[in-house]
Amino acid sequence: MNIDDLKNAWNDDVSDETPEISIEQKNKINLPLEKIRKNMRMEFWSTVGILLFGFAVVWIPVPEAPFKFKFYLTVLLFSMVIVVSFFFSKFFKLYNNIGNPMMNTYDSLKDLMYQFDLNKQYYLSFMLSFVPFLVCELIIVVEFIPHPKPMSDFKVATTILSTLAIGLFGLFLLGKYWYKMFYGKYVQQIENILIEFQKK
Repeated sequence: MNIDDLKNAWNDDVSDETPEISIEQKNKINLPLEKIRKNMRMEFWSTVGILLFGFAVVWIPVPEAPFKFKFYLTVLLFSMVIVVSFFFSKFFKLYNNIGNPMMNTYDSLKDLMYQFDLNKQYYLSFMLSFVPFLVCELIIVVEFIPHPKPMSDFKVATTILSTLAIGLFGLFLLGKYWYKMFYGKYVQQIENILIEFQKK
């Protein structure tokens, strides 16, 4: 290969570079990204507050409650902390990527959209992961809270199974609605910019 061939190959590589995003498009992208970051911060601190409140409720207001009752609920809350920590570690990666956007090209914008799609699946999984905790809490309540009449085995089984079915469905719907309200509409704005960019 001679010098002219090398020059031509080099020019072909340069011309095939991914087109850059304009300043105007970057400005359009930054607003929804900042909204997403703000909502992620709010959700993180709200979750921390709810978990701390849960620990406080277990140990402070009910001093006469049996130790086993408090112990089981504490173990359950610690298990929830582990699950929440796992999912928030995934969300934190996205949070960092949004905070340091190197979105100069079409490919980097596509990569960001892929991350949003992946985190949507994490988010729905996060909501559904609370179903077993809901069932465990119900079992603890059924076992330890005194009832005027003892519950039959059939009533205990139907109560737990119906709560599981309603909880699963309810958490799935809540997860979809919550994601759409706090993240989905902003992701859609970025996706619209991506489609607009594709047309050029």
